[in-house]
Order: sequence, then C-alpha cells, then structure tokens
Amino acid sequence: MSVSVLTTGGTIASLPSPHGDVRVAVPGPDLAVTAPAARVREVMLAHSFNLTMADVLTLARRVLEELEDPGVDGVVVTHGTDTMEETAYLLDLVLPADRTVVLTGAQRHADAPDADGPRNIADALRIAAAPQARGMGALITMAGRIHAARYATKVHTLAPEAFASPGHGPVGLVRHDHVDIRPAPARPDGFRLAELGGLEARVDIVPVHLDADGVQIAACRAAGARGLVLQALGTGNPTPGVFREIAACLDAGIAVLVTSRCAEGPATPVYGAGGGADLAKAGAVFAGSLSAPKARLLLMAALAAETRTEKALDRLLPHLLLGPSTSAPAPPCRWR
Repeated sequence: MSVSVLTTGGTIASLPSPHGDVRVAVPGPDLAVTAPAARVREVMLAHSFNLTMADVLTLARRVLEELEDPGVDGVVVTHGTDTMEETAYLLDLVLPADRTVVLTGAQRHADAPDADGPRNIADALRIAAAPQARGMGALITMAGRIHAARYATKVHTLAPEAFASPGHGPVGLVRHDHVDIRPAPARPDGFRLAELGGLEARVDIVPVHLDADGVQIAACRAAGARGLVLQALGTGNPTPGVFREIAACLDAGIAVLVTSRCAEGPATPVYGAGGGADLAKAGAVFAGSLSAPKARLLLMAALAAETRTEKALDRLLPHLLLGPSTSAPAPPCRWR
C-alpha cells in the first residue's frame, strides 16, 4: 500500500538554536528519511502554536488532494503537538468515509539523543498502510498509542506519551511491526471542505471559574461572535454572572455550545437553580464529551455550511450524540 507524508514542522522538525531555545529547522525531506518508500511533501515549516485557520485549511486541501490519487491509500501528517488535536478533528470532519490520515509529532527535538520522532513516524506509516485502519478518519499516534481524533487530547507538556483519550482510551496500539486496532468509532456525515470557505464565523471559547462575572462573554458579543463555546463547571454549570451573559447571547441569536472543564465525563444538563438545566432551557446546546476546542471547530464548520442557525444546529447534533457519553436529547432550541 502507498502512503504519502505531508510535513508541517513542530518539535519533530526542530533543533536547538544559537539563542538557547528550540525552533523549527528540519525540512520535510530530511525529516522523513526514515520513510524512503513514502512520497514526502513539505506543506509548511512552522510551530503549531503559530498556525492560523488558513494554514489548517491549506493542509486539509493538501490531504484531500493526496487522497484523490488512486495510488495513495493513506496519508501521514507530521505536526506540532500543541494544536495537533484541533487539526486532526477538523480533518476528521472533512475526510471521506473510507479514508484515513494519521497525525504524529514529537515531544523531543530532532537532535535529542532520545528523540521520539523517528519511531512515531515509523508507527504512523504502519498505521496508514494497515488495512484495518482504512475508513477510521483522522487518527493521532504517539508513543505507540493510537487515538481517534474526536477523543484525542494532549495531556502532558513534555512526556513522550503526550496524548490520551479521556473517558474512551486509545483505539489501538503499535507493537513493534504489528498494528492492533479496535473497531472504528462512529463517524457521522461531516462536511465538504468546499462548503466551509475560510471558516470565517467568529466562535470564542469562554472558561468558567469560581465567581466568574461573564465579562469575557460580553466582550465576545461586542466583538461580533456568532457562536460561543462555554467551558463550564462540572456537568455544564455556569456561575450567576455567566448565566446572565449567556442568556443575553441567546436572546441576540448567538449559538452557544456547552462543554465541561472536567477531563472526563460528558457535559449534560442536570442542575437547576441557575445550573446547566437552566442553560438548556434558555437554548444552549450541550456538547457531550466533546472538548471545548473541538466544539469550537464543529460550530464554526456548521455556521459556515449553513446560513441559518437552526440549520447549523441540525448539522451539529449527529456529532454530539455519539458513544457512551451521549447526553439527554437536546431541548427545544431558541435558535429556531
């Protein structure tokens, strides 16, 4: 099977600089010397914390172009770990049902004596070429673990096993030359890349903390946000100040998705007295186990694909009602 490698930079392509820090420096062909049979193309050379939405959309177009080649069975993308989970999830939303792309990176730079990049690239190539991985959408592999894009989250700043899937676990493992993959997680119909344009709709993430007064939410509304993702407390609860501002957003026609700041468990409307159940009654939609950064991307995609907010909600729901984290059915929504 034929696999293409697209490189974008990140720690895996970084070296120590004369300034005492670490910077991207290794071009794609040099990075993938351990993959002589693969077709290697450099898309960009950047740290992932510097990427823009335009950069990620450029990468998505390149991935889809590679997959249009009948001689290519899978694609590997090397990427910085800071925003890898967001890039992976956006790719998962636009990939055809029968395709696979595997993202990988490194926690140690390319000149480190114990660099983890070469092993991760070799694992990613094995996964992308494995028949049992076909149709799994976007995956992330690091340190021999394979994670579905929907669930993968960076959980450690420095350890080689940088990613986990809280509440779900990995979908597979790479042991030496053997790829062991569980049945593919559910992937509802996504989006055509062409209908997303430049993902221009402004969607902001607002964290909730003890005694939060909602001033960030008011600022987002003033800045022209079309959607908000609330990273709420517990099962999806706001503070009184946050509740007041979210209600004002919903009255103004701004779409609101509710996630939890907890690492595991779904956001689901349970509590009254100003809690998540009252947010749901006001018209907010609960995002289940989807993390706040991914909920933002999903809402941006839905708002780009549909001119009417209620239609955007219809596109959202299949992605929010998946697996063991499924929450209660969405309440009647005031977007309509």
